[in-house]
Amino acid sequence: MEGKRLSLGVLGVLGLLLLAAAAGGAEPPPSCEGVRKVFQLRQLGPLRGIPESPRAGADLQVCTSKNPTCCTKKMEERYQTAAKQDIQQVLQTSSAPLKFLISRNAAAFQETFEMLIRLAENYTSTLFCNAYRNMAAEATTRVQEFFTDVGLFIFGTDVNTEEFVNRFFDTLFPVVYNHVINPGLTDISLEYAECLRMKRRDIRPFGNIPKKAIGQMGRSLLPSRTFLQALNLGIEVINTTDHLHFSKDCSRALLRMQYCPHCQGLTLSRPCMGYCLNIIRGCLANVAEVDLHWRVYIQSLEELSSAMSGTYDIEHVLLNFHLLVNDAVVQAHINGPELSEQVSKVCGPPVRKPIQSPSCSFDQNKDNQILKMFSRDSEETLTNRRKEFISHLRLYRAFYGGLADQLCGNELAAADGLPCWNGEDVVRSYTHRVVGSGIKAQSANPEVKVKGTDPVISQIIDKLKHVIQLLQGKSFPNYDKWDLRQTGSGGGSIDEQISGDCDDEDGCGGSGSGEVKTVLKITDFWPFFVNDIKARGFVTFHRRLCRILVTTLEVAEIIFLSGIADY
Repeated sequence: MEGKRLSLGVLGVLGLLLLAAAAGGAEPPPSCEGVRKVFQLRQLGPLRGIPESPRAGADLQVCTSKNPTCCTKKMEERYQTAAKQDIQQVLQTSSAPLKFLISRNAAAFQETFEMLIRLAENYTSTLFCNAYRNMAAEATTRVQEFFTDVGLFIFGTDVNTEEFVNRFFDTLFPVVYNHVINPGLTDISLEYAECLRMKRRDIRPFGNIPKKAIGQMGRSLLPSRTFLQALNLGIEVINTTDHLHFSKDCSRALLRMQYCPHCQGLTLSRPCMGYCLNIIRGCLANVAEVDLHWRVYIQSLEELSSAMSGTYDIEHVLLNFHLLVNDAVVQAHINGPELSEQVSKVCGPPVRKPIQSPSCSFDQNKDNQILKMFSRDSEETLTNRRKEFISHLRLYRAFYGGLADQLCGNELAAADGLPCWNGEDVVRSYTHRVVGSGIKAQSANPEVKVKGTDPVISQIIDKLKHVIQLLQGKSFPNYDKWDLRQTGSGGGSIDEQISGDCDDEDGCGGSGSGEVKTVLKITDFWPFFVNDIKARGFVTFHRRLCRILVTTLEVAEIIFLSGIADY
């Protein structure tokens, strides 16, 4: 292949002189030495059998001529193979920057998602080791299982977000019950833990937090999964169009355009622009049908990318998941006495075993070096990476619509104004009609007959249509069925049950019975205040603590006045 480029480039000036001299009509060469040299240089096959001088070409099927020829039937077959290989190489060279852009970013986004998942898992496991150390060993196993499911979903496995989020909280409940709601000197039995796991959705120890997590995960993970799937399909589209199966008529036309001039000794000739366009548009007629869908594909990718930022950005959701988990554990502790009563009704009194669970076994330093590589600087966020990728991809919106023009203009055809090959002779200009792109336009093509659609291209178009529907959200589940404000019934959070106030930053759940059935001391909350500082930071914790203190004073005043009245 390099030899082909070399012969066309190094001998370019000589070729122009030859074409100019031949503009009045191609004459048979005095010998076939020039043809032999080019045949050898391009490594098209063995030299034996190549004529020393022009001969009659009665056995030729495509490169027919009234004049003597330097080609044999065997050479014509070699040229036919070379013509198809040449066009394949030109196609691949043309699409290489686009393919590299998509494949590089697909790999980069996948790597970033993997890092996000590991970092979010690290945050959540660290929460348990720092704030709930007694149950950390058991909880960390549940955390690992949960984030394994997250990864499986994002990278294409057929798992359901609602199911694995519910499964996480189902398996977390026995651990929280054993260590927070009703702690004992020994652990609950496996049978009792299984009862708790199965009844978690009825008992609802974590209020609306699991539902909130389902909504957040669904709205963030599914678009990210679809984004990755779309990039991989983009690569598949390019691979498909890079390796076309050319029809017999197209193959003959390519041979006539590229190598039949050699038979007449015109080894340096190039096809006329109009002639080249007719042949390449005919050969790529099915590929041109991809154009409309490719444009919509890129537009839909851009729209999805814009919609993925904000509250439901995967980076935001995953890296704040540990805060939801912390809220769930705190809420279960606050409602502990009520939950213990509910549990006793459905599972009976706690049944314990003589083995106590180990403390934290999570190695917080395990992934530190890798996680430090993950920068959260504003210039490195996923949103900015997507914007940069889309801005580059947008330049290729018309790639398939203008592919034939690009190939002829950049690689194959002679420059305007120069003598060129028209399929029969070297002329000053191509005189036949030049048809447009696409299958319908080929009915008037004077050089190539196009018969029907290519099933391989039709299949890739169907895949594009499907992924476009996904990108546009037409195949997404209706996540609006979850009220993401988390109001309504359920076992409320600290802020709602004690302060009666809540905001989005706190991530509150809904209220449970609507009243606090037990009198709680401020000291009862101290371990959880410490945990809240670790999980959220001091500023948020300070605001929450002030609310609780104010409300506690109000409750104390009510109790005091009630006592006086009774007295």
